[in-house]
Amino acid sequence: MTKDKRPTVYDCEYIELPKVVIREGNITALNGGVDLPFEIKRVFYTYDIPGGVTRGGHAHLQCHEFLVAASGSFEVVLDDGVNTRIVTLNRPYYGLHILPGIWSAEQEFSSGSICLAMTSDTYDDSDYIRDYADFLKTRKE
Repeated sequence: MTKDKRPTVYDCEYIELPKVVIREGNITALNGGVDLPFEIKRVFYTYDIPGGVTRGGHAHLQCHEFLVAASGSFEVVLDDGVNTRIVTLNRPYYGLHILPGIWSAEQEFSSGSICLAMTSDTYDDSDYIRDYADFLKTRKE
């Protein structure tokens, strides 16, 4: 992380997950706090996303997110108010750890894609920054 303690897009980690390969098919099992850098409090997934739609478009104040392309592929646009980084997720044994204070949005979903999300906290609307101008103000504080 940077000296001033505010995370940048480069602090968001692309993590290879454990994969067990067997003849009957592969399996990836995740243990919060072991395979992920936080304990998992919430799991959700998005699917049937129409072509051209962007999802997300927000930042969190405290909550960590971990995204996986459980099926298909999509891009994650990361923004720290100065830098922008695009990460492509397209394998179910790789994921992206998004830190609090980073604006993120998902785009370019392939047909049949599933975005699996795991978070460090249960849903709390007050933890979200949904307006980009507010996000920029928060980053300057």
